This record gives sequence, structure tokens and C-alpha cells, in this order.
Amino acid sequence: MIYKDKKPLFIFLTPALIVLFIFLYYPFFRNIANSFLDIKGLGALGGGKFVGLDNYVRMTSDKTIGISLKNTMFMMTLAVVVQVGIALILALMVDSIRRGAQFYRTVFFFPVVVSATAIGLMFNLFYAYNGGLFNQILEKLGKEPVLWLSDKLAIYMVSLPVIWQYVGFYFVIILTGLNGIPEEIYEYALIDGVTGFKKTWYISLPLIWDVIKVCITLAITGSLKVFDLPWVLAPNGAPKGLTHFLGTYMYFNTFISQSVGYGAAISVFIVVLGLFVSFTVNKLFKHETIVY
Repeated sequence: MIYKDKKPLFIFLTPALIVLFIFLYYPFFRNIANSFLDIKGLGALGGGKFVGLDNYVRMTSDKTIGISLKNTMFMMTLAVVVQVGIALILALMVDSIRRGAQFYRTVFFFPVVVSATAIGLMFNLFYAYNGGLFNQILEKLGKEPVLWLSDKLAIYMVSLPVIWQYVGFYFVIILTGLNGIPEEIYEYALIDGVTGFKKTWYISLPLIWDVIKVCITLAITGSLKVFDLPWVLAPNGAPKGLTHFLGTYMYFNTFISQSVGYGAAISVFIVVLGLFVSFTVNKLFKHETIVY
């Protein structure tokens, strides 16, 4: 009965809906329309030539889009296996200690709040051929310096800081899930002699499975949007476009090559791929929480 009169609700919701429409929904649908146009340069927005599905057909023969997709899938695999995996291990370790837990939370989460540009510049100093941290370590060990951003190593070196930065993000989410498990369950398990690894495998993991699934979904969708760190470390997909991800290649076509229509088509492809992957992950990991 409190909300019988709906007028105040509409009054308060309308400003938020207007902002969403202007800055989210309209640009999204405008971008879909642009993907069917041949737009040369940002100044030509709205006056492009209609080319139908030509931009999407162009993607099928573009070798760089294939490299970008491959790199994005590689990043996605690393995010799920390494990012979420390390975060899970760290969360289980921190959850088992009684002193200093807050310190570890702060330390592990700190990279998340640091600017991606700052992290990219820091890793550029690590990778520098002359005087870089990694090559200084190699020289101390009596080995030759390495060109870390070479054709063979570039994709791994670009992926490293991206993976490292967000481990703390998933660590905090998983640790929060672990903290939400009632202590009584562990006490009952202890009475039955369930301790150590068995306690983790049969009690902790099943009870936080939904949290892990959320982290995996976020890691996968986040991999599709990765842009800032790779662009700082290897602008324009250097070397030779081998470090392009879908996000960086879309930006390159839109703002560097000024092929706005093609960039819009790539962004639509990213959205469709993200929806497909998210739906698939939710189906694969559909699971009822069971405590054994």
C-alpha cells in the first residue's frame, strides 16, 4: 500500500532513465546502425554510405581480426585458469589465518585501484631492453638481455600485467564468500573428523560454488573488454599487430585508421560474442549447491 501511488516512483526514476538512454542505449543502437555504413572519419558520423553487411564480410577475410580473436581467447583462458585460480588459492589461505587477514586483503587488492596506465608504464620499465628490471636480473645471473616485446614473447608479456592486476579483485569476492559460510558447519565437520583438504573440498568449495561461477563469468566477459593495459604496453598492436585484442583492434580501426563503420562492426561482434560466451558458461556451470 505504500507504493499504491506510482507517480513519485516515475518522477524519481525518469532522470536515471534519461541518462541511461542518452549515454548507453542510444549510443549502443547508433553503433549497430553505423556497422552497416561505410564511414570514413569520425567527422562523417551520420553521413556514411549504406553498405549492408560488407563490414561483417570484411571481418571474415581480415587476418588481424583472427589474431585479435585468438589473443582474446588466450587471455580468456588465462583469466579463468590463472586469475581466478590464484585468487581462489589466496582466498583459501587467508581465510585459514587468524592474524593479519586485513593486511593481506589490502595488499592483494591494491593493484586493482592503481591506474592501468600507471601499471602499463611500470611494466614498460620492467621490459626495457637497456636498463630494464628483467634484463638487469638476467645480466646479474650472467645471461644475455632479452627483447621482451619481441614477436614471440609480446603476447605473453602484454597478458602478464593484465592477469596480475585483477587477481586481487576476484580474491576479495571469493574471500567474502568464504567468510559468509557459517562457522557451525566447520565445527560439525571437525567433530566428524573432516579437516584440512577434505574440509576445503567437501565443504568450502561446494558452498562458494556460485561465487566462483560469478568470478569465472566476470573473468571471461572482462577478457573481451580488455583494452587499456595492452594499448599502453603495445600501442597499435605492436609489433606487427600481433598483440591486438578485440578491444584494441576495434579502437585502432575507429580512432587510428578512421574506419568507423568497420570499428562499429567489430564492437557488435564483441557484444554478440560476450553474450554467447556468458550464456554458454552459465549453462556449463549450472550446479546446485550440495554439501557432502
